[in-house]
Amino acid sequence: MAEAQFGAETSQRGEWVRQANRFTDRITADGSSGWPVEPDRYRLVVSLACPWAHRSVIVRRLLGLEDVLSLGVVDPVRDERGWRFSLDPDGRDPVTGIAYLSEAYLAADPGFTGRYTVPAILDVAERRVVTNDYPQITLDLSAEWAEHHREGAPQLYPESLRAEIDEVNALVYRDVNNGVYRCGFATSQQAYEEAFERLFARLDRLSERLAGQRYLVGDAITEADVRLFTTLVRFDAVYHGHFKCNRQKLTELPVLWAYARDLFQTPGFGDTVDFDHIKRHYYATHHQINPTGIVPLGPDPSAWHTPHDRESLGGRPFGAGSPPV
Repeated sequence: MAEAQFGAETSQRGEWVRQANRFTDRITADGSSGWPVEPDRYRLVVSLACPWAHRSVIVRRLLGLEDVLSLGVVDPVRDERGWRFSLDPDGRDPVTGIAYLSEAYLAADPGFTGRYTVPAILDVAERRVVTNDYPQITLDLSAEWAEHHREGAPQLYPESLRAEIDEVNALVYRDVNNGVYRCGFATSQQAYEEAFERLFARLDRLSERLAGQRYLVGDAITEADVRLFTTLVRFDAVYHGHFKCNRQKLTELPVLWAYARDLFQTPGFGDTVDFDHIKRHYYATHHQINPTGIVPLGPDPSAWHTPHDRESLGGRPFGAGSPPV
């Protein structure tokens, strides 16, 4: 799928322009969308390497949806047909029986020619994609799947804070979540430098915001923290070197480094991180950037377990709720 990254998703100026999400149907509590929330009907397919998919893994775990929404994990290294289920016996997803995620995309739209992306929620019986709309998936897990949340589940998208969360998310997406890709996949010096400057300007503003408060919005973890974390946890392992985001490492940004460690050490965050998958995906898949396919051995992940001292800023990770078990 690297051809799509450096072809259809590159502008004439050499800018990375992410493809739109093709499947945007929603799974709703009242079923008005045509896709009602039903335990065991759907399967969440992810790559543990992918930050967009990682969001849904974290939210699913924090909300306790493991027993009602199953999880399929693809191989971190894509081949010419895209994401594959080669980690499973016989190379097939044990629930849907498909070998490649592309099969579920083409079942939903036989004419689809874009990049097959994760996360994707499949209808198990039909073996087709219902949605690959990653920003909406996690919001709907919070709002539409509420009946199936575990007791003590946190409020990740509380109504009283939604406007502020949405505002923060939009800026973080533009300059950070997608910004690292705009650096890494740029094919002109100008496009790269513009993305680089916006990335680090936003990280500086986030550092200022988080210097006096433990979480991005309110006094507990929200959707905004989940979205920023999945980029920060990959920063030194892949984005700093592989994507040339090298003004500083995360470990050289004191506030963000402490904030990221605080989240990493919170149940539901660090226990969903797989640095092996992360590094193997980026370094072994993007051949235009890393033609040798060599995967670096560092950095040392033990640093993520060092004290962060963010508790002094107040707040509680799960608000009035409790951690997942």
